Amino acid sequence: MFITTTRPQDNLINQLLPILEQASQILLEEYQNYSAGYEFTIHEKQDDSPVTQADLKVNRFLLKHLAEITPDLPVLSEESDYSARHDWSTCWMLDPLDGTKEFIHERDEFTINLSLINGKETVFSVIAVPCEQVVYLGYLQDLPFKYSFSQQQWYQYQVSSTSLDAPIQIGLSHGSKNPKYQKFIQPIEKEHRIIRREAGSAYKFCMMLEGEIDIYPRFHPTSEWDTSSGQGLLESIGGGLLTLDGKPFEYNQRSTVLNKGFIAFRDQESKKIAFEALAQSGVID
Repeated sequence: MFITTTRPQDNLINQLLPILEQASQILLEEYQNYSAGYEFTIHEKQDDSPVTQADLKVNRFLLKHLAEITPDLPVLSEESDYSARHDWSTCWMLDPLDGTKEFIHERDEFTINLSLINGKETVFSVIAVPCEQVVYLGYLQDLPFKYSFSQQQWYQYQVSSTSLDAPIQIGLSHGSKNPKYQKFIQPIEKEHRIIRREAGSAYKFCMMLEGEIDIYPRFHPTSEWDTSSGQGLLESIGGGLLTLDGKPFEYNQRSTVLNKGFIAFRDQESKKIAFEALAQSGVID
């Protein structure tokens, strides 16, 4: 849960905040125009995933402003050339529109993901939610903040205990047809009441911070920019994101930016429930 607080006295956060607010506004206006039926450009990339004029517009805006506040840091962006990335020990990682399919299907659960990678670790994370006019952000070693652009109000995460008989909330992507998800859920259902919550990509991480999702299993591929911010934010509250064999993702280290399956969890009890279910489910056999 989040409780009201005062503005953090942090130079990076204070420099980033107006940039993130403008980027969110650009994306929100693009979404409103698209939903209203205005002319809108959508292309397919080489991997058949969609890219829209909104992705590219926010990407250009953020690359320009990140270069102004952190000129020495390269940006590994989904929508830019990152072929030199293995020379970068520290870099920004950016997805200017996470949930492009949500955007195209006129679901408001798309986000802007930005994170700071140092070595192999996410040390600072941002997820902005344009349609809700909020941003979640923070450092790995501190409890994260939430800022409401519309209310100009700061909040900070507060760890709270969960009732032992509370249902387990499972986060799933819209229309998850893969039978692996049901196989994973079955062992949990034997011991607990279950609530399934379907939501867009990184928006599920925001729901985890808000206490609306406890466990988020993912058995189909993602990319590093889809998970870095969410992993950093979850780790900062005592949760995490691990591969199916129990290791945290390492960033900008592998030959590919593609991720395999993972389990994200809000706290250590959720982790225990999730990995016990994974072991019993036969999903990774």
